[in-house]
Amino acid sequence: MMAAVEDPPFSLLSLEDELTCSICLSPFDCPVTIPCGHNFCQDCLLATWKNSYSCPQCRTLFATRPELKKNTVLSTVVETFRSRAGGPKEESSGAEEEKKKEEVKVRCDACMEAEAAQTCLTCMASFCEEHLRPHRENPIFRVHQLSEPVGDLSERICPDHHKLMELFCSQHGRPICSLCLQQVHRGCAFRSPEEQRSLLESDLRSKLSLLDGKITKNETVITQMTDTQSKLKDSAVKRKQSVAAEYQQIRDMLARDERDALNAVDREVESGQTKLRGLMKKFTENVYNMNKAKDDIHGLLSQSRSLAFLQASFNLPEAVKFEPYSPRINLDSKKVLASQVFAAALKDHLTEILKQPVENRLPLPKPEIITDTCAPGERPVFPLGFKPPSPGMYQTYEPQWHLEPNRPPPRSHSPGPQSKTGQKKKPQKTKKPQSNDDKTGNKIQARSMENLLNIDEKDTSRGRNPAADAKENPETVDIPPDVSAAMKRNDLLKHGTVLTLDPRTAHKRIALSDGFTKAAVSDNHTNYPDCPERFTVCSQVLASKGFSRGRHYWEVRLSSNNFIGIGLAYGTIDRKGPTSRLGRNNQSWCVEWFNVKLSAWHNSSETVLANPNPKRIGVLLDCENGLATFYNVADRAYPFHTFVFPFAEAVYPAFWIFSSGSSITLCKLQG
Repeated sequence: MMAAVEDPPFSLLSLEDELTCSICLSPFDCPVTIPCGHNFCQDCLLATWKNSYSCPQCRTLFATRPELKKNTVLSTVVETFRSRAGGPKEESSGAEEEKKKEEVKVRCDACMEAEAAQTCLTCMASFCEEHLRPHRENPIFRVHQLSEPVGDLSERICPDHHKLMELFCSQHGRPICSLCLQQVHRGCAFRSPEEQRSLLESDLRSKLSLLDGKITKNETVITQMTDTQSKLKDSAVKRKQSVAAEYQQIRDMLARDERDALNAVDREVESGQTKLRGLMKKFTENVYNMNKAKDDIHGLLSQSRSLAFLQASFNLPEAVKFEPYSPRINLDSKKVLASQVFAAALKDHLTEILKQPVENRLPLPKPEIITDTCAPGERPVFPLGFKPPSPGMYQTYEPQWHLEPNRPPPRSHSPGPQSKTGQKKKPQKTKKPQSNDDKTGNKIQARSMENLLNIDEKDTSRGRNPAADAKENPETVDIPPDVSAAMKRNDLLKHGTVLTLDPRTAHKRIALSDGFTKAAVSDNHTNYPDCPERFTVCSQVLASKGFSRGRHYWEVRLSSNNFIGIGLAYGTIDRKGPTSRLGRNNQSWCVEWFNVKLSAWHNSSETVLANPNPKRIGVLLDCENGLATFYNVADRAYPFHTFVFPFAEAVYPAFWIFSSGSSITLCKLQG
């Protein structure tokens, strides 16, 4: 089978001798046939015909110069042979280039030897000066159209009418002859080839100008990007140096603190050893005195029944009255224990921070512990999320974690004894110092209940009592039983309140309508005046009314369950920065639909919830007990999430709408 496939090229290659010119001994180039039947390259044959005309191979003499015509069949065979042979063509590439240059010259069609001077477009032939004489001298040829030598006359002949294609059809975009214009192309717009060429040249020049401009712009952008690359490298070096300096300072601070902690241990050891050396010296002296007393007694006993023994008297030394004891000296002093517990707590704190992605570590709490101004019996104020490193470091107050009078007692997650005095607490820094009033004292920054339930698991792993922690920290209480099941809507409507949206807070993407009860978002900005209360980064809006006491209920109708958030926010929430989005700071709480996911958010902490895909959301705010419950309102009100947080100030209903065309509407409540 392989041989059958390879036979055609081998059979063609075997004809190399028959396809070779006997004059130049190379494959034919423009082969022509003379009357004797032999074939030669046209240029080779004309070079041999100087004074006589004879066949270079068989020596046949011709009386007149034979008419030479190109052997088209042989020329095709030679081209096929060259394409398959490959080698000889590559070897003679230089010669072929020279021949191609010569072929550019148009030869006379009469003598096939001299270079043509002009081409007659009427005769469709090219002539040298000698053979052009009839066209110049004979009046018959004066009507013939002469032009510069044209080498592609065959391409200018109409294949249908065999006439010169001296016109160009603009409608069909092809050259035509005069008969084509009268028949097939009748009624078509036409122009001369010169006009068409001028138009094409003009179009190509405009494209060249466009390309030049685009190339210049691209080169400019490349230069700018090269500069940006250099600036990025320089910026990266500076940024790395800055980051390395910060971490080096952290290492230096930790090293100093480590040295101080180790030195504290060394000082405790030295103090204990000094005390032990003093006691050992005293007890050694006592032993010496008592041994001396023993020797004196033995000396007296050796004088028994003698007058000297009867007259002798002996008193025991004072050392006998001193009861020896071994002092309880260890390294469990407050300072040593505090250093050790602080190191462990700092390690845990850093571990929790480093578990988070870098972008979530940005609002790190600063431990600005306020203890200097604390009166006896008061707790120090800590930043949100900061945990005291040691249970024994702050002994100037007695922790009292009391629930508000109206709040139901928390339910523990597992049985166990109640916490004891001095057990490790988790106080949180409030936004403002609070008074000692029963309803407002000991209030802490709000946090979602579900986001804090994992504290019990972490503390249990360290041997702590989760039931005691639940009592210490009211943030970890479960949802009260009275809101954990479906409720009648009429019971909630008893606390219904009328809400409107505050246009001063609306982002410019949000359009308010229906008496400020509907908010829709679009890509076109509303022409709101600038004011400090307006959200400028996130497409959000607050209600015009805030609540700090009592119970309040409202309902919101959603246009879709996608890219919408409903929640609460303090009036002091940031309006300008990227952290102004609901739930991404410690001043707001929200439930948010993002694609098909429903989540509860507070302080950038997310809790994924089961999505009931509601159309109407009800919100019950219980300021006295610090509860905010979200309901899926249908035939009944089904709660799906509850935030538990003591209020530090008034909270406002808040809404986030992102997807263009989405909207929320505050419902009119009817019993």
